[in-house]
Amino acid sequence: MSRLDLGIDLGTANIIITTGGVAVLNEPTVIAYNKLTKEVAAFGEKAYRMIGRTPEHIAVIRPLKDGVISNNDMAQELIRLCILKVIGKRLINPRIVMCVPSGITEVERRAVVESAVSAGARTVYLIDEPVAALIGAGADILKPFGQMVVDIGGGTCDVAVTSLGGVVAARSIKCAGNVLDAAIIRYYSENYKLLIGERSAEELKIKYANIFWPSNEAAGVVMGRSLINGMPGKASVSELDICRAIGDDIDKIVETVKSCFEDVPPELIGDVMQNGIIMTGGCSQIRGLDLYIARETGVSCHVAQDPLGCIARGTYRAFKLEDELRNGFEKISVFKRTF
Repeated sequence: MSRLDLGIDLGTANIIITTGGVAVLNEPTVIAYNKLTKEVAAFGEKAYRMIGRTPEHIAVIRPLKDGVISNNDMAQELIRLCILKVIGKRLINPRIVMCVPSGITEVERRAVVESAVSAGARTVYLIDEPVAALIGAGADILKPFGQMVVDIGGGTCDVAVTSLGGVVAARSIKCAGNVLDAAIIRYYSENYKLLIGERSAEELKIKYANIFWPSNEAAGVVMGRSLINGMPGKASVSELDICRAIGDDIDKIVETVKSCFEDVPPELIGDVMQNGIIMTGGCSQIRGLDLYIARETGVSCHVAQDPLGCIARGTYRAFKLEDELRNGFEKISVFKRTF
């Protein structure tokens, strides 16, 4: 039987698959289902473009919420379709390493495993997102040296300090990209009486979010539906608007980072002070966020190269560290399926 190893970052916002250390698929974690034909109408980028634009018989679904599977059937189908897109029609049952948020329950971990097994995986390994993020960022997590990572994805923000291949302290909060998008929608509803869509909010976050030095000058325009008369409307957009919209949630992330230090031994805190905090995940690219965290914690902070792909790269590289991680990192789980 042909062998293939896949690393999968099943994120709330994106699913990324790597093999050979190279990302071969990067699609939004979205699937569209036709209620009349009982078939999948689209998935990934094609389904993402359908959000807010479908007739009643087409349901556009995000099968993950806050970093965990909320719709098991659609998650299984999405993983299966993505794997098939990578391997084609070859008769291959791959080994898969999948990452999970550090704070999820055993039931939620099992749901992730069942999704991968139903998609045809031969062996499934689970690894916590912060560990995968550090591996993907190029850190040597096996040496006796404390390293801190802040991974801000679509559904969760995971903060962890590792040493000798294991997690010494960790915090996880369900406050990340999707929560920031919802905050922007709420801000424009309350302050401009304008209802904007989910995709529009995400685009505003990507284009105009600036935490450390926001400008008050109008930088763009957003369109939506007026909450006053129900007609089409628009409002100006500035970096300060977006900063005000997401400021409270950003502070929650910073408080999570601070609280993680409470469980870190003094020796490892010295290591973190020396090495700094590594930031990964799509939302780590918000302008000024690294400087804001550095100012609030007193620890230097830098964004990893290609932060969005760090976890996916780390999941694949974990195959080379399989024995070390299984011996030194007790939370990694291995589930096997025999064919």
